[in-house]
Amino acid sequence: MTEPYFESNRPSIGTIHYPYECMIHQSAGSRWIVHAHWHMYIEILYFLTGKAKVFLGGESHTLSKGDLIVIHSHETHSIYALDGELVSYIVIKFDPEILYSTSRTVFESKYVLPFTMAESNNQRMFAESEIKDTVVPDLVREIYDEFTNRSYGFELAVRTLICRLFLWFLRESKNLGLHWDVAHSLKEMDIQMLQKVFEYIDDNYRFDINAQAAARICNLSYSYFSRRFKAIMGKTFTNYLNYIRITEAEKLLLTTEMTMTEIAQETGFSSSSYFIQQFKQYKNISPSQFRKKVSSENVEIQNSLIRKDMI
Repeated sequence: MTEPYFESNRPSIGTIHYPYECMIHQSAGSRWIVHAHWHMYIEILYFLTGKAKVFLGGESHTLSKGDLIVIHSHETHSIYALDGELVSYIVIKFDPEILYSTSRTVFESKYVLPFTMAESNNQRMFAESEIKDTVVPDLVREIYDEFTNRSYGFELAVRTLICRLFLWFLRESKNLGLHWDVAHSLKEMDIQMLQKVFEYIDDNYRFDINAQAAARICNLSYSYFSRRFKAIMGKTFTNYLNYIRITEAEKLLLTTEMTMTEIAQETGFSSSSYFIQQFKQYKNISPSQFRKKVSSENVEIQNSLIRKDMI
């Protein structure tokens, strides 16, 4: 059985742990540049040379020089080199927490939460033609230079530059008519409630949990909690819980050989049949078909590259 790969929560230089990391990654002759994995960080990839496919769950995006893609926290992803070329790209990984000031505020949280939540409708990939005349390429390179050179005050510089890059994504999304904020007006108590609920689900989604228990944790009545949660999130607690479970199941489908029954048990579903039903409802495909689809797409890419090598 292939074990899933989880990156460490904190990149480090020597004995110092930083909430961000920046490097240039190269394919080094390997077709699979990065195998399926996930981590707590938000990740930005800016391509310098070559062409590659970036798989985000069941979707794939083809990127080449000058293109950029944003990978959310907890999102399963892998990268595969195309055309037999050397692929290189700048990687920027950062803890979503650095986007906050010294303490979380309602104004910041409504923008940051979509990067750590289960779904969002923001633009993920930016082609070279969309960003070449913007501040994005310079910001990416400046982040890399600051983190690599580590001049005096680089810690503040890297955080500031990442925040500027993040702000560009937000505003560009808004210009396109898309909104990355959870809601246009959230109360502080709503943010506190959501944070408690997200932590509760993250720690307990494998078990039999429900909205009544979540309401008690938030010191709210069940009826008020249910109404408020649905108003903010656009879905009931149960629907959100199932989406989180499906997201976790997706990771296991891509990174292990566990059976449907084993995955259902590992992710908190009462039975394999209920798991399959919910997966199809959220993904419009059965879990076994999803696994087969991703695997067959990977094989197709490998065969295509082998044929090119034989020519």
